[in-house]
Amino acid sequence: MGIGIAHAAQPIAIEDLAREPALQSMSMSPDGKHLVGLIPSPSNKDETALATWDLDALSASPKVVTPSGEHMKFIAAYALKADRILAIARQEWTGQLGGCGEGKMVGATKTFITKTYLTDAGQKKFEEAFAQKTRRMGVSSNTEICLELAGTAALVDMLPLDPDKVIIRRLSGVSFMTNYYLYNLKTGDTELLFTGSTRTTPALFDSRTGKVLVKSEIEPVGGDYEQRFLILNPRTGMFEVQDPLTTKLSNRYEVSVAGVDDATGKYYVLTNQFSDKIQARLYDAVTHKFDAEPAVADKDYSITDLIFSRRPQNFNQVVGFVIGGPRPQTVYVDPVLKGIAAGLAQAFPDQQVAISSYTNDFSKVLFTTENAGTPVAYHLLLNKSKLVTLGSTRPWIKPGMTGKESWVSYKARDGLDIPAILDLPAGWKKGDAPAPAIVLPHGGPWARDYTGWDESGWVPLLTSRGYAVLRPQYRGSQGLGRKLWLAGDAQWGLKMSDDLDDGAAWLVSQGITTKGDIAIFGYSYGGFAAVAATVRSPSPFKCAIAGAPVADLGRLNTSWSDNRLQRILQGTTVKGMDPMANADKAHLPILLFDGDRDVRTPPAIHAHRFYEAVKDKVPAKFHWIADMPHSMPWYPRQQRETLTLIQNFLKDDCGLGSH
Repeated sequence: MGIGIAHAAQPIAIEDLAREPALQSMSMSPDGKHLVGLIPSPSNKDETALATWDLDALSASPKVVTPSGEHMKFIAAYALKADRILAIARQEWTGQLGGCGEGKMVGATKTFITKTYLTDAGQKKFEEAFAQKTRRMGVSSNTEICLELAGTAALVDMLPLDPDKVIIRRLSGVSFMTNYYLYNLKTGDTELLFTGSTRTTPALFDSRTGKVLVKSEIEPVGGDYEQRFLILNPRTGMFEVQDPLTTKLSNRYEVSVAGVDDATGKYYVLTNQFSDKIQARLYDAVTHKFDAEPAVADKDYSITDLIFSRRPQNFNQVVGFVIGGPRPQTVYVDPVLKGIAAGLAQAFPDQQVAISSYTNDFSKVLFTTENAGTPVAYHLLLNKSKLVTLGSTRPWIKPGMTGKESWVSYKARDGLDIPAILDLPAGWKKGDAPAPAIVLPHGGPWARDYTGWDESGWVPLLTSRGYAVLRPQYRGSQGLGRKLWLAGDAQWGLKMSDDLDDGAAWLVSQGITTKGDIAIFGYSYGGFAAVAATVRSPSPFKCAIAGAPVADLGRLNTSWSDNRLQRILQGTTVKGMDPMANADKAHLPILLFDGDRDVRTPPAIHAHRFYEAVKDKVPAKFHWIADMPHSMPWYPRQQRETLTLIQNFLKDDCGLGSH
């Protein structure tokens, strides 16, 4: 593969990136009695199994294991209280979509059904979680299909002080509205808390009682929409509109009510109304005023979350906050948690450490570690002194197989600062011969990347094979400031793509790569960016790889999101250069792939149509991936296929590093 690949260590085998993790989705019951997670099925290593470990007699082998069924496959698990376990599973479904869900507007017929199950630590009996006890009468077959596809119920809040009850939401088979209930995990009894509607949802529950304290409404106003927050007045029992929390959606101020300060009765609000980055502010619902200064703020990054204590000893007190920097950084203000976090950071100096959960007396603390070259691993801290490593998600991947990772920034051509994550090839250091490079834009585009182990496997695949990888947080990325976010409006294929081209130029200017030895690869919106690059001129890229791309802006409608608020918000910003309308300008070799169960960007509308439009103009390949949905998790066979396609196209069809 030429001089540019000479720095690569032994590449990570595709099988090692594609196979089922040895451990995943691990959680600890609140009483600290057992762990719950997923492991490879004993009968089929390409499938999952639900596993339970007894923490009073912890051993490497789980106490109980239930393999995935013939049709329904476990994809996540969660340890609840009252000795209950929540397990999420899904299976392929083929047929008419019944008039609901993603894909209904484009005639898709292949998707997945996802269901949630309740069982106990012994996993003796599985029941559909939070299901209605009464049979639905007079419901049409289309409605039945719709309810199956939509998933009728989900967990909302654990209510830590109540030994048996949680808050759930359930879709009504009659009104198709989402209602919220107190649910008894032991008896299955329910108590209605809130009746939702298409425009009204609960925004904050009382974490002691489950009572709705704040609700959110979306109202059309003069060609725009307003999001309003109404806070319960305890004296009158009525919800009152809070004008300082009301924003027009077109202005895209972010507002969320995170909790209540017990001492003052004020509400913690996360908002960017006062700064480019989100701050935590205290808000008085009686005087309708924010405090003059933020409760928590960071000069460089947004505050993405507040952490409230769930221990009876200091229940509902703020014990920490999360800064949305290069990685989510939790800063603890509670002295005990602060000391534990500092000790764990010292024990794992080169790792990103994240505390997942802990018992009320801190005798058991579950936490994870990871970095760019080390997959996520699960650990327990026992009695604040003993460390027990439960295992890595991928213990077969050894340290040193990937390169150094850093958070960088470069200037776009119009002067805007573009943050980015740079992953260097394995073994590469400054002064070495330039390496071939990949510009890898994230999906969304209203999303962002974080440092650490890349669960998709794409970055370790590439860096272990000698490629440098740049992940630009281009304009339109969310979570890194309102200015950067709004700058992407109506700039699909225009300034958003300029940012990617400018990232390629920056790689050259830093001596990391050379002009003409750079490819672009992306998935979802990143796939759009790769498709757009094939018709934009001049281009810094030698070839393009587009996974599940949007290719036809003219046919992209607001059915791509299940979130109504996001559809309203984002739908108006999806404008710019349409690659399908410019297919005659294609000039780069391109690989396109997509799953035949992708109902978000159906390949028949986007990837395959674009392939048909350009295959006689440029070297082009298209691959259907059997049974693959748009979003992960994917089956190991799908991971093997996509990773092999990426590897071989870069080597054989693009020829990066061959000069």
